[in-house]
Amino acid sequence: MTRVLMICMGNICRSPIAATVARVELARAGIAAEVDSAGTEDYHVGEPADRRAIEVAEAHGYPLAAHRARQVDSADFETFDHLFAMDRVNLRALRRFRPARPGIEPALLLGDAEVPDPYYGTMRDFERVVALAREGVAALIARLRAPRRQA
Repeated sequence: MTRVLMICMGNICRSPIAATVARVELARAGIAAEVDSAGTEDYHVGEPADRRAIEVAEAHGYPLAAHRARQVDSADFETFDHLFAMDRVNLRALRRFRPARPGIEPALLLGDAEVPDPYYGTMRDFERVVALAREGVAALIARLRAPRRQA
């Protein structure tokens, strides 16, 4: 079982969309996974995802209505195998939560590219987040399926 955590700022738009896309697509690919999402800030802890995020995700078959925002904590670095930030700002913010001992190294979901924050945008911006989440998750599935090299 692989464990994946998607991370954005408030955990109401990008990371919940990316998490539900990952949950569905990993299951479709036959990959056993535990997927969650969190925010680097505590602005929305306990709140549902943004209504626009729910609407767009569910229109694409990705259930999101049950989501409740939470904040990242240091235990996440031990619980999860993969920590994916949506952008560089949140990748840097993860340093606040990282334990002193070496562990999982967070990365951007899209490698060198960022998933832009749709919060102040239009429904089209939320649609783009779904598309980018699919892209990032497809790359993750490919990596998980790739044969591991022996050292």
